[in-house]
Amino acid sequence: MFLSHNGKNPQVHSSAYVAPTATLCGDISIGPDCRVMHGASIIAEGGKITIGEQCIILENAVVRSNTDHSVSIGNYCLIGPNAHVVGCTVEDEVFIATGAAIFHGARLGKGSQIRINAVVHIKSYLEPEVVVPIGWIAVGNPAKLFSPDMHEEIWEIQKPLNFPLTVYGFDRPEASMKKITQRLSGNLGSHFDDSMITER
Repeated sequence: MFLSHNGKNPQVHSSAYVAPTATLCGDISIGPDCRVMHGASIIAEGGKITIGEQCIILENAVVRSNTDHSVSIGNYCLIGPNAHVVGCTVEDEVFIATGAAIFHGARLGKGSQIRINAVVHIKSYLEPEVVVPIGWIAVGNPAKLFSPDMHEEIWEIQKPLNFPLTVYGFDRPEASMKKITQRLSGNLGSHFDDSMITER
């Protein structure tokens, strides 16, 4: 499904394939020989999403941008099923495995690999060719790698990155769920005016 959002339409190269059950919404550019498979959602809400050449977005993966965080995906990248990629930069030849999550302001260096259910946290820079093991967390600039049982060490780096401020616009002390959901509801309300595009 192709949707216009805030007057912006997805642009897909003629050699790319987008499955009929995938959703593309807003200011999106998809390059030559890309494949966007069933159930994948690529949603540009304010920021642009640019996907290079011969990238693969597999089933039920989510790629999102917002006003403050565009997405840039280089060439020859693979984003696995159920992965979540939001507001980040992915350089060439990056592998993002099933269930991995890449957050706002992150940058993945060329040839890096984010294995199954691994996380690259906000504002973190993963240097080229680095591998984040299955279920591990990369955080910081340059990113350090932690097993999921190392919460205190992760939190020491993660806390000053201020996830609520970066993602929702509220500093941690004032970031109540009521404020977050009110703001997010308002932002997502912009989809009321989306319209389906019948021609590619």
